[in-house]
Amino acid sequence: MVYPRIPVSKAIIWIPLILILAIAAACGGAAATPIVVEREVVKEITKEVVVEKEVIKEVPVEVIVEKEVIKEVIKEVVAAPVSAAMSSGELMKPAGSINYGVKETGIFEGHPRFISSPRVQYSAVTFGESMFAIQKDLSPGPMLATEWSISDDFLTWTIRIREDVEFHKGYGKMTMEDVFYTYKNYHEGALLARAGIIGDFWLGNDGGSQEFVDDYTIKLNTGTPWVPARAYEMMRHLGGVSTSVVSKKQSDELTPEVASKDIAATGPWEIKEHSSGEFWRFEAVENHWRQTPYFQELTLWSIPEEAARVAGFQTGKLDIFEMSFDSLPTVEAVEGAKIVAWPNAGQAGLNIYGQTYGTDKDGNPYKHLDSNNAWISADPDPESEEWARAVKVKRAMAISIDREVIVDTLLSGFGKPLFMRDWMGHDAKADPRWTFPFDPDAARVLLAEAGYPDGFSITLTPAIRGAPAEVEACEAVAQYWEDIGIDVKIQKVPYATIRPELITRKYQGVTCHTVSQRLTPVIGASNYVKKSTFSYGTEHPWMEEHITDALSEVDPVKLAQKEKEVYGWMYDNVMSFALYAHDGIWPVGPALDPEWTPFGFSEVRSPSGFEYIKHR
Repeated sequence: MVYPRIPVSKAIIWIPLILILAIAAACGGAAATPIVVEREVVKEITKEVVVEKEVIKEVPVEVIVEKEVIKEVIKEVVAAPVSAAMSSGELMKPAGSINYGVKETGIFEGHPRFISSPRVQYSAVTFGESMFAIQKDLSPGPMLATEWSISDDFLTWTIRIREDVEFHKGYGKMTMEDVFYTYKNYHEGALLARAGIIGDFWLGNDGGSQEFVDDYTIKLNTGTPWVPARAYEMMRHLGGVSTSVVSKKQSDELTPEVASKDIAATGPWEIKEHSSGEFWRFEAVENHWRQTPYFQELTLWSIPEEAARVAGFQTGKLDIFEMSFDSLPTVEAVEGAKIVAWPNAGQAGLNIYGQTYGTDKDGNPYKHLDSNNAWISADPDPESEEWARAVKVKRAMAISIDREVIVDTLLSGFGKPLFMRDWMGHDAKADPRWTFPFDPDAARVLLAEAGYPDGFSITLTPAIRGAPAEVEACEAVAQYWEDIGIDVKIQKVPYATIRPELITRKYQGVTCHTVSQRLTPVIGASNYVKKSTFSYGTEHPWMEEHITDALSEVDPVKLAQKEKEVYGWMYDNVMSFALYAHDGIWPVGPALDPEWTPFGFSEVRSPSGFEYIKHR
């Protein structure tokens, strides 16, 4: 088997990605490639994914041989190959329009200082482009960056960008000054979930520095080593649809506040018009370096109600929309409609907030630890009676949920139960004991043993960001908990409203939260350490020590071992738990060619690649 050269000089960082590449090659890449299917065929595709998992076990023997090949290029800075789709813009005249119905676009903001979820998920698949692209085989590929390398001590990254990228609205060529300005503002704005990691990498928050080699090259000393797990996180969030590079010149001339409303970025779509709470309208960028869109116009319509989005699709006013799985029969009945699908598009789980033990990032005791909450122990000692009581409560909550029913009903079978956060797609290396079998009777016994025979009260908040079944599944969880005596208050607020309370660790309750696939599980665990700008609601000295240690591990084999140790402890103490992994499905109307890949790695809530959609 022949493997491609890796576009990085410190090859050890990408050894796990080589393994994934080997798996994809051995399996023909079928599971990773979205296809157009009828409903019954989609389920067959899902079965093929299960078969592929058996193949995973056979791959490592081949990968061991490949490690020697990798060593041959360790000292090289290899230019990342540009795919055929990215080689040059296609000379053509765009025509027609695409109308996309979403739950909520929010107020339009394009500047990195002001942008946050859910706006970022739509911006980077329209007007924006990132430094890297996470490809279907989960390897890093080029986008705005063309070459990258890391020093032997894991401290210095050298990154080179394209020299032919033009900003919208006549603001000239993109340079490394624009790139650095962009990421500096993502960090200083601190509204983006990745603000912390962006600052650590680009600004050297840990004592690093920057050297501008020329207009298109930068050397970043990160202050602390960016070993495999940290490199995964950086590539993941500076790729896919997490960030977009904007023009420094525009912001300097107009101020960031003004520029934000008519932002000059680099993507194949340029913002033309927007109305808060109603729509964002984009126009195709002709002769774009990557791809000139086939359609002239792309409009994102804010339509909160599912029934209204379905009706829009039925009448032809919408060509594609964010769809609940229970709308499948109605959508399939639309003449000319097709369903585009792919497996492992997202993973839903429950974050249990208020479990903040020890000190915060400034060394002060957490102010919002409330041990009156049934799920929180007054004693942080895992051997204490108080801790055991809280674990019983959380385990009761975990086993009272029938995940199979949720998958079959709310997802129409397009998914599978999941028990541990962050492990979707990594089933082969997960511990088989990590399960929470549905047993409401046992759950009631556990609550009684914990001192809550009549239950307790709790707030449950769906993170409303457009992920499939996120609200409906949360409501189902509430009903399951009600069935065992827990009084549940459902709090339905926009994600942008609840996020500040999550960041500051003030929220007390549970959130239903969907994320995309992790390149390696411990990336998700980084949200359980106090340094993180985001929080999954749980921080404990044991987790702080062991997660930090795993995130600093250089050896990929040891990293895998430490990941299992971390999540084994989290499972035993029920610090959080998952609900399901879902497939990705998108309805495509009769005006659009369904031979399209609507998948950007880092985002499960919005399809990407609108510029590649052809006329049917």
